[in-house]
Amino acid sequence: MGASSEAKQQKEAITSRWDDQVAASLGEPELLLYRSNLLGSDLRITNFGGGNTSAKVMMADPLSGEQVEVLWVKGSGGDLGSIKLDGFSTLYMDKLNALKNRYRGLEHEDEMVGYLPHCTFDLNPRAASIDTPLHAYIDRKHVDHMHPDSVIAIAACKNSKALTQKIFEGELGWLPWQRPGYDLGLKLEQLSKEQPQLKGIILEGHGLFTWGDTAKSCYETTLAIIKRAEDWLAQNIQQPVFGGQKYAPLPAQERAALAARLMPLLRGKISRTEYKLGHFDDSEAVLEFVGSADLAPLAALGTSCPDHFLRTKIRPLVLDFDPTAPDFERLVAGLDQALEDYRADYTAYYERCKRDTSPKVRDANPIIYLVPGVGMLSFAKDKATARIAGEFYVNAINVMRGANGVDSYVGLPEQEAFDIEYWLLEEAKLQRSPRPKSLAGRIALVTGGAGGIGQAVARQLLQEGACVMLTDIDAEALEQARADLVKVAGKDTVATVQANITSEEQVGSILGATALRFGGVDLLVSNAGIASAAPLDETSLEVWKRNQDILVTGYFLVSRNAFQVMKQQKLGGSIVFVGSKNGLVASAGASAYCTAKAAELHLARCIALEGAEHGIRVNVVNPDAVIRGSRIWDGKWKEERAASNKIEADDVEEFYRKRSMLKLSVYPEDIAEAVYFFASSKSGKSTGNILNVDAGNAGAFTR
Repeated sequence: MGASSEAKQQKEAITSRWDDQVAASLGEPELLLYRSNLLGSDLRITNFGGGNTSAKVMMADPLSGEQVEVLWVKGSGGDLGSIKLDGFSTLYMDKLNALKNRYRGLEHEDEMVGYLPHCTFDLNPRAASIDTPLHAYIDRKHVDHMHPDSVIAIAACKNSKALTQKIFEGELGWLPWQRPGYDLGLKLEQLSKEQPQLKGIILEGHGLFTWGDTAKSCYETTLAIIKRAEDWLAQNIQQPVFGGQKYAPLPAQERAALAARLMPLLRGKISRTEYKLGHFDDSEAVLEFVGSADLAPLAALGTSCPDHFLRTKIRPLVLDFDPTAPDFERLVAGLDQALEDYRADYTAYYERCKRDTSPKVRDANPIIYLVPGVGMLSFAKDKATARIAGEFYVNAINVMRGANGVDSYVGLPEQEAFDIEYWLLEEAKLQRSPRPKSLAGRIALVTGGAGGIGQAVARQLLQEGACVMLTDIDAEALEQARADLVKVAGKDTVATVQANITSEEQVGSILGATALRFGGVDLLVSNAGIASAAPLDETSLEVWKRNQDILVTGYFLVSRNAFQVMKQQKLGGSIVFVGSKNGLVASAGASAYCTAKAAELHLARCIALEGAEHGIRVNVVNPDAVIRGSRIWDGKWKEERAASNKIEADDVEEFYRKRSMLKLSVYPEDIAEAVYFFASSKSGKSTGNILNVDAGNAGAFTR
């Protein structure tokens, strides 16, 4: 869901989208899936990856054939909005109930997670989450556990219990804060049995449980409770919120420009041990908070809901910036001290709260950065995590807005927060994470990104874990390339900006857009190209200049600007020019093209000399006759080369294959492999080099 659709969703009333006709055709597990997808598609109901749903279903035991009660519940990980049936765990209810006999008390509750696999129904490989007992022991057929901002706002109030009674008039129970786990499941069971009239339970500082006898009634009860909370807050929040406005937001263009300048500098300072990727948010809710009088004290209180601070750390870093007298250099000058103070504070928090069994202290850098008048930056190990962290902090802002507007907001006690953040079960989940790919955390900019080589390069880099910004002058082809790549890699890791690389101003906008979208740039693949052929005496000055403008000036401008960003980050970098065999071997009838390609080679060598001291490597990949998938060869160039070699245009690819020493055709994917080699650490000790990918051409042997 894009930012515009999210904003639209926030303004619309929460209404049921249940379709009786669709539901009538579904079995009980499919009804659970249908309900889950409906709930998860609205971020006001629960955030990405948050919340759980369950249903208790009678099914035939695969061994005995007898009907048994099976708990279907969202498994570990996953997102309700996009979950499929295989995302649910299935467990025997009789075995889950038998676990009560194994429970040895609160200090031993973590061991109960180890018993859950023994309750698995039908050998389901989906691991059960730690929230399983919370659903299993509520004596209702259908259960929802959501994290709506409106309900958490009430749950995070100082007088949460009294407000719950006042707003919901006995329809909701209330339980004090407790870390999710087996013991909380037993308390939910007890309260739901003692008060059978309840429609759900609010967990202090955490979230909402609701239930029903049917999937539809459970869904509609969940919506009704959330809407009731929203309506009550809307009628009772005292204005102005957050202590009123201290700073008005800067104009949108200025906000974006400042964030684009700041993000590479900040990213460089926090990526010394692990590359980070960034996300920028200047939505209305964020701007209201970062411009408020109470920003500093509220931010210091930290977040309440475990889903929030597990992704954002318990508190953000508020940067010292005055938008009424914007001084970027002063902001940058204070970054090192601000980060040092935050790390020291985080380490002290770890030392105060650690237990004998606690994992080692993790990365002490902030995840969330708040800039008055500008917005919010979030940084994490990948783009999706950075974006989601920002979304969760927006949830936290909404919670603080509601809680402070009707009562007093209360963050989670420090020790409780630590015990969640450094929970051994959470640590075990982190340890099971897949090994990072070779380009994880890297940001690549690919020019000529809509062409065959550009798309192949982008696909290769994406497969190796990089985020990719594509740029091209052809807007329509660029959008098609983006759509194709999103299908492969997802929307978070691919972005585009239409631009002309011969324009100094537009090149600046390319780098600015890349920094704003991802946080900076680590890899530049200069691939934009044209081709032209004509005898010397028929080569016009216009054709000569066009080759020089795109293949020399364009490469210079993009390289210069990317080089500047890489120097600012102080993380090194890799620049790869996609040149041509014609940079080394002259061809009759193509003097403009060959000369420009030769200039590219020498420009790369010059940049390699200057980049070495900064860890910026510069290398060249020289293709030859990459015909399939090439927009250049689809045009006049193919006809010109066919005429030059006295062959038919349809025979060009076969002509070049036979001409090569290896008698092989060269494809875009071959160039992409070579580019990846120079972009990755596999060539970490190579700079100023040329790699020919031409199936063998003796004239192009480097000397």
